[in-house]
Amino acid sequence: MRVDVKFDQLQDALKPMWKYAGARSLTDGASSSYEDEPGIRFDAQDHLLQMCWTVAGDDDFRQTLDEVCMNLNELADTGAAIEVTFYDADFDEEEGAPDTESKDDFLMLFVGPNPAAIMQVQRDLLVQDVINMMERHFDGAELGGVVAEVDKLFAQRFDALVSSLEIGRPPRGSGGGHGGGHGGGRKPRHLH
Repeated sequence: MRVDVKFDQLQDALKPMWKYAGARSLTDGASSSYEDEPGIRFDAQDHLLQMCWTVAGDDDFRQTLDEVCMNLNELADTGAAIEVTFYDADFDEEEGAPDTESKDDFLMLFVGPNPAAIMQVQRDLLVQDVINMMERHFDGAELGGVVAEVDKLFAQRFDALVSSLEIGRPPRGSGGGHGGGHGGGRKPRHLH
């Protein structure tokens, strides 16, 4: 979290989560359904939000997560990953039919102050995963080329993002050719 973030701001940002859990405040809703999980904790001294929190819910919790991520983007100092696991509470391994599978699901969400910070976290996680997998077969020192290729992919993605954000902006510099003045051509379209 940014150094200026206070508990009240964090409580507002996480409000969709603690409200979903039926709590009246972040303090009331910070505890997990499981005692061995620390729940939701904010370390104001280190500006760190930690979440290991379980709540009963349904598929509609995904909308809550989207809202929380948007809120956390505004408070984040750096990019961060949020790992979410959905457990199928109705599935019973021991008593269920042998051909029945659980509907467990897994989701990775990313937050950050800007797209570059989010992409950096995504890149770092991917590099870590690729290296861990490839070190079974190769020495870590041999994997520099693989990391460079991952970096190229993320650089291309970032360049495409920047380019897409510049669509609809007037060209930089002073210059004509866009028919501004009196009767000098069409009005530019607004892209929405």
